This record gives sequence, structure tokens and C-alpha cells, in this order.
Amino acid sequence: MEDFHIASIIVSTIRNAPVLMFAALAGLFAERSGVVDIGLEGKILASAFASAAVAYATQNPWYGILAGMGVSVALAMVQAFVSITQKGNQLVAGIAINIAMSGLTFVLAQFFFQQGGRTPDLRTARLVDVILPGTAALDNIPFIGWLYGHVIGGQSVLVYVAFLLLPVVHWVVYHSRFGLRLRACGQNPHAADAAGVSVERTRYLAMLVAGVLCSFSGAYLTLVQSGFFLRDMSAGAGYLALTALVFGNWRPLHTVLGCLMFGLFGAIQIQLEGVDLPVVGRLPGSLIQAIPYVVTVVVLAGLMAKSVAPKAIGKPFVKSR
Repeated sequence: MEDFHIASIIVSTIRNAPVLMFAALAGLFAERSGVVDIGLEGKILASAFASAAVAYATQNPWYGILAGMGVSVALAMVQAFVSITQKGNQLVAGIAINIAMSGLTFVLAQFFFQQGGRTPDLRTARLVDVILPGTAALDNIPFIGWLYGHVIGGQSVLVYVAFLLLPVVHWVVYHSRFGLRLRACGQNPHAADAAGVSVERTRYLAMLVAGVLCSFSGAYLTLVQSGFFLRDMSAGAGYLALTALVFGNWRPLHTVLGCLMFGLFGAIQIQLEGVDLPVVGRLPGSLIQAIPYVVTVVVLAGLMAKSVAPKAIGKPFVKSR
């Protein structure tokens, strides 16, 4: 590839990754506490629709982010009630949210906007890219101008939030009292309960954090990437985020690296569209679009046996008497 293609892939990788990073870190909190969060996909869709609809109605993207957060947290609490309080099947609860939100967001978008299940273009209601001071002065300097203006700068505020979350989440999970309780509830909830830790309360808090983080993923899709809501626009991002969790062995740094890997393949997919490759020529569009999902299957097949999930994941906690 030519240099400008490589530069485009790097920038595109950085811009693709936050959707997965927010969702994967959300899933990390839920699953570290012992709750399987299959419902990431549904929460992404719901928050994406709420963010787009409210941002369009108010012409303020920050109100859209708050609306998406509220919807995602509400769904997370419903999921927590079914999975934690009612001891229901966590997989079924998550899948139910995914199916319900796939249909409900489309119906609501059609009801309110009558545009075939999508919202109008947000235009001025989108989040703008951050232009760092001195960008114009450095623009003509080879590499440094591009690095400063298009990699470090020129990104949405949510991109910076996504990458700054990594050290914060690492500290919370491994160096805070809440993180210790979180991991204890996911590994051995009965031992945590015997030590005086409220397993249900800790899991509810984990689901609350997961709902907040997942909302940023949906908001990023509509307020930064596309500028509108479209039915099923998450395109499996929630499931890719879960794959990144498996890839990262439920550890923050390795999980984010998994998200960057998927972001890289997504960027390569975009670059390959309409390009004549040596020997093979131009690849069919459907084959190119399948690249991230093929990678997902390969990663799962190669790493599932090696990954060690929290021991109590997916198991309802029944307090010993």
C-alpha cells in the first residue's frame, strides 16, 4: 500500500476502535462481577437511537449523550433485575434485550421521523472534532504535522474519553476496594459473601457502570461516525466487543488491544473496497465486509480454550444459610 493508505488505515483504526472499546469495557465490569452481558448489542442500539433522536430534537449533542446514557442504564437495570434479583437465565435476558431493541428502535424511528426507520441527518447536532492549538503551524512538517493534527488531534472528544478510560478502568479493577469486591464476586461469590461483601449490590453497581459505558458506544455511532440512526447500525459491535473480552482474557489492556485489532481490520476493509489487488484483482464487496467477522471466528476458535473466564460467570448467586 502507498503511504497515504497506511496513514488512512491508522487514523481509521483510531476512529473505529472507540465503539468496541466502550462496549468491551462495559462488558468487562459486568462479567468480572459474574453477569454475562450478551445484551451489549441491544444497549448500543437503544443508546444510539436515543442519542440521535434527542440530539436532533434539541440540536445539542450533549443532551443526546445524556439521553442515551439514561436508556442504556435503564436497560442494564432491567437486565440486572432479571439476572441478579430474579436469578433468571442471563443469556436469555441479554438476547431478549437485543431482539427487543432491534425491533423497537426501528419502530420508534419510523413513528417519530417517517424516514424508513432512520433519523434525520444531525448536521450541526453532531460532536465536532477537537483541533489542537498549533495544528496549522505544524501542518506542513512531514509526519509530525500529520501525527499531531490527525492522530493526536482531529478526533472527537469521545475518542479521547475512550483511550483515557483504559488507565482508569485498570486502576478501578485492580487497585480499588470496589475492584477487589468486583473480582471476588466474579470468582467466588460465596467467599465474598462470607467476608461481608454484598454480592447483589456489587453486581448491580457493575451493571450500572456497564450501562453508562455502553451508552457512549451508541452515542459514538450516531453523534460521531454516521450522523444519524439507522436500523441495526451497530452491525454486531456488541458481539465483537465480547470477542475482544475473550481475546483480552477479561483484562482491560488486552481487551483494548483486541478492540484495536478489530478496528484495524475494519479500517483495512474500508481501504480494500474498490481496490485492484495484485494477482487476485478486485475482491467482491461481500467478501471484504466479512473480514471482521471471519477474524472474530478465528480469534474465538484459537483463544476460547486458552481464555480463563471468571469462575462464577453466568451463575446466579444464592446466599448460603
